Amino acid sequence: MGILSLDSLIRRPEAGAFLGMAFVFAFFSIFGGATFTSFAGAASWFNVAANLGIIAIPIGFLMIAGELDISIGAMVPAASMSMGIISGFYDLPIMVGVALTLGFGGIVGWINGMIVVRTAVPSLIVTLGTLFAVAGLTLFMSIVLTDTTAVSLAAPAWAKAVFGKFYFGSYQVIIAWWLGLTAIYIYFLHFSPWGNWLYAIGGDRESARNAGIPTNKFTILLFVLSSMSAAFVGLCQTILFNSAQVSTGMSFIFNTIISVVIGGVLLTGGFGSVIGIFFGTLTFAMVNQGIYYTDFDRNLSSLIVGVMLLIAVLMNNTFREMALRYSGPKQAN
Repeated sequence: MGILSLDSLIRRPEAGAFLGMAFVFAFFSIFGGATFTSFAGAASWFNVAANLGIIAIPIGFLMIAGELDISIGAMVPAASMSMGIISGFYDLPIMVGVALTLGFGGIVGWINGMIVVRTAVPSLIVTLGTLFAVAGLTLFMSIVLTDTTAVSLAAPAWAKAVFGKFYFGSYQVIIAWWLGLTAIYIYFLHFSPWGNWLYAIGGDRESARNAGIPTNKFTILLFVLSSMSAAFVGLCQTILFNSAQVSTGMSFIFNTIISVVIGGVLLTGGFGSVIGIFFGTLTFAMVNQGIYYTDFDRNLSSLIVGVMLLIAVLMNNTFREMALRYSGPKQAN
């Protein structure tokens, strides 16, 4: 029974991600000292993980399905400016700004999904196009509507408490949103029939379609989810910092993909888990922030971050390959 349990454990997509996270945590606990693991220190990497994780899991769903959305790099700042213009510059109610901003994200996601399923163009190319289109549209509309590239927003207390406030001194409220959404996504992927649909689409789209799975509609919904998730992070940032400006969110593209890959999702699709992405996001956040708690030369920070992330990914990949080779005990004939 013990061997069977081990077999089941090491085949889990999140097993390697957890080991990578544990390695990174141990590394910075040693070289970063007590500050890294302190209550205030942990807030720095939990805040980064939450903002990244809300986007990373939907991107992970797309990657499991064999797709990718890089337009999120423009969607985050676009949503931030949208929220600032609607409820800041034009002083409309906060919930109007939230609804319109999320609606804008949904439209962009729907456009991405429709183009992908209606054409033979890879999703990478499609979302690369919308990345630049949304970025250009954000700059143009900001100048046309406000004659500036930066706006301020004075959100009411209830909106700050729900979408953009620091609790316990330095913990952003978005952490609670991240944990809640992660729980919902765990049910979606691992306990609902839709999760089986997602794995089936990533494994063999044609077979999934022949089995009666609405592959096109499901794919479109995944793009809508990823874009709306990016929009949600953008509007939360505007409410938190009381301002928005036209900028690039290109770091979100690479950071989410890195987090998802560290979390055990295969670039080829058909394999991955929500918990694995959760661990992968935490791992990236620890590396991203942990370097500032060490005494290492800051000129080497990018090198150290890159090496640490590479080690985490290689550990995850090695562990997964071991799991695939492990067959457990043989049954007697």
